[in-house]
Amino acid sequence: MIRVGLIGYGTAGRDVAEAILGGQAGNTRLAAVLVRDTGKYADALESGLITDSEEAFFACRPDVVVETAGHEAVIRYAETSLSHGCDFMVVSVGAFCDQALHDRVMTSASRHGKRVLVPSAAIAGLDRIAAAAQGPLDSVTLTTRKPVKAWRGTFAEEVVDLDTVEKPTVIFEGNARESSRVFPESVNVSAALSLAGVGFEATQVRVLVDPTIDKNIHEVSAKGLFGEVRIEVQNTPSPNNPKTGYIVAMSVARALKNLSSPLVIG
Repeated sequence: MIRVGLIGYGTAGRDVAEAILGGQAGNTRLAAVLVRDTGKYADALESGLITDSEEAFFACRPDVVVETAGHEAVIRYAETSLSHGCDFMVVSVGAFCDQALHDRVMTSASRHGKRVLVPSAAIAGLDRIAAAAQGPLDSVTLTTRKPVKAWRGTFAEEVVDLDTVEKPTVIFEGNARESSRVFPESVNVSAALSLAGVGFEATQVRVLVDPTIDKNIHEVSAKGLFGEVRIEVQNTPSPNNPKTGYIVAMSVARALKNLSSPLVIG
């Protein structure tokens, strides 16, 4: 039985917890959930799993820690989790646009003989890109389009009037390192794609506000020695948080299931 420690209990965190408790994440058990303030989750405290104490959380001795709480949680807990002998599964992979953080975490993982695990989350084809990167991989491009509601409270509001926009509008063009900094909650996919493929600087990203759609759409294209691939995914946004989709928790559950499954695909 693999003991899972979960950091964060927002939309994705709750969905991951439900998947584990419902048996959809393989031979796993939810050992503890770490949050900033347990007072916000009084309705969930009957399980006795939720704590705002880092010491109590790691005292539950999780085998793998799953982060669903944002970039700050990666910065604060990635190295700590690894030093406690836990694998670290990161959803907010955009935090690794900070090269110094990335290097420290990778060094810590090697030192402690543990792994940093990146589920595919909102994107598809990471296994194909990672295989193609064995080389050479010439180019990787990501185009992300999301409906207006997904951009409320983000940098997009400084670029376009979300109340009046009528057609698809580009709000960012650049490389993946820049996009991960500008859209920490919305373009984690660009960071995952970069780590799988040609790196943050070489991965090109376009981001659009699109009032004509109701799903989050990610289009990936890549060329190299392997040939060429084009992938489009359309993710249904969560009603509780349109910046994320149902598939994120599903992907985490599948990645956890793979840790104990006799058959791993991809």
